[in-house]
This record gives sequence, structure tokens and C-alpha cells, in this order.
Amino acid sequence: MKVYLASDHAGFHLKTKVHAYLAKHDYEVEDVGDAEFNPQDDYPQFAYAATTKLLGSNEEARAILICGSGQGMCIAANRVHGIRACVVESIWMAKDCREDDDSNVLCLPARVLEKGDFKLIEDILEAWLTTPFSSAPRHARRLKEIEELYG
Repeated sequence: MKVYLASDHAGFHLKTKVHAYLAKHDYEVEDVGDAEFNPQDDYPQFAYAATTKLLGSNEEARAILICGSGQGMCIAANRVHGIRACVVESIWMAKDCREDDDSNVLCLPARVLEKGDFKLIEDILEAWLTTPFSSAPRHARRLKEIEELYG
């Protein structure tokens, strides 16, 4: 699976750790920014870069976006039609947003998650990357409603 990875300044250091984890576990990673720490980075441009690459991909792909709270990246990503981005702080949330909402973008809150053990972040990544969409009729119906209302 290909993973597009991006962060603003607040998520930059966590992004480097996430990139290493993904590469170690044989994911094809494309880092879409920023290439170096810049305290002036803003999240909208990186969310847009990752989500448009994701939607333009012809292969199985997802995106992981990292900023301070995860919320800014999530808001920016969800402005792009076809994106289902979720802020995740726990393993349960990672599984739930994949099973129920077929999330294709994971938004991580660096300022929350970096305070703990990286093992939790690894577990969140593993859960989100390996949990399939349930395809339960009620979940498929809700996703269809989103497309009809906002598509």
C-alpha cells in the first residue's frame, strides 16, 4: 500500500518517526512535505498536496497527515471531495473510523501523541492501516448519503 505523508511544523518531528515506521513495515511512503522543519509551515498546503495525490493514485493508497491537534489537517483534508479524514488518538478510534467510515486519511495530533510512548502511535498506525471497511449496509448507506448531500 502507498501512503502519502505530510505535516506542518508542529507535526514535523513525529512525521519523521512515522515515516521510519512505515518504511520498516514495507509501506511505500511518499513524503509530500515539508522536507525540512520550517516554523512558518501552515497545514492547508500540505493537506491539499497529500489528498490530491491520494485521489489521483491508481493504486491502493491512503494518507497520513500530522499537525499539532490533528484538527487543522482534518478540516483542510475534508474540504477535498472524496476524502474521509479522521483525527485519531486511540487504537479504538483508528479501527472504528476504518470499519464504519472507510477513512482514507488519518490525522494525528502530534502535541497529544508525542507526550506518550511511541508504541501507542505504532498501534494506531497498524490498526488504521490494516482494518478493512466493514461494508455493513448501514455504513455503506451513510457514506452514500454523504456523497449525495455533499458530492
